[in-house]
Amino acid sequence: MSKKALLWFSFFFLGLIGSSMAQTVSEPPYALVRSEPPFEVRDYGVLTVAETLIDGDFDVAGSLGFRRVAGYIFGKNQNAKGESEKIAMTAPVTMEATDQQWRLHFVMPQGMVLGQLPKPLDASVQLRELPAQRMAAVRFSGLTTAASIERNTQLLKDWLVRNALAFDDRPQLARYNDPFTAPWNRRNEILIPLKAR
Repeated sequence: MSKKALLWFSFFFLGLIGSSMAQTVSEPPYALVRSEPPFEVRDYGVLTVAETLIDGDFDVAGSLGFRRVAGYIFGKNQNAKGESEKIAMTAPVTMEATDQQWRLHFVMPQGMVLGQLPKPLDASVQLRELPAQRMAAVRFSGLTTAASIERNTQLLKDWLVRNALAFDDRPQLARYNDPFTAPWNRRNEILIPLKAR
């Protein structure tokens, strides 16, 4: 992420989280199938996400996509009563490259299903259910630069090939920490969906 984008993201995130930064942020639950650190295989259940598609490079997508979806969860929405509703922040923030675009999403908190969520007021934010999925993951710390993302994606693919695990070549970047966490303490992951046998 560029210095300008990181600075913007930092101030924006701080403004959103405020005094709640020290509180625990929820994560989507999963069943651990296999663990060979830094690699894991996990089974996720059905997840509901708020997502947006963004044109442009990685830095633009990260900052603009975060602003859009964070705007939705912090009240740029309308519930069944016609009111704005705040939704709890979750981790990770996930990005995936699509055909000449980026998809960024937040997973909605447990218990919030598609039909109960408020409607986004920003038409570029969509709500969607992701089916239950087995995912492979590799965990790494540091800054999520193009080089670190490429390196860890290849590490995970190589591990999957060595273990004869068939996968869909649709890697996702998952970031779990606020921008004020020291790089060496950050939790980043590459997630790759596995094919059903």
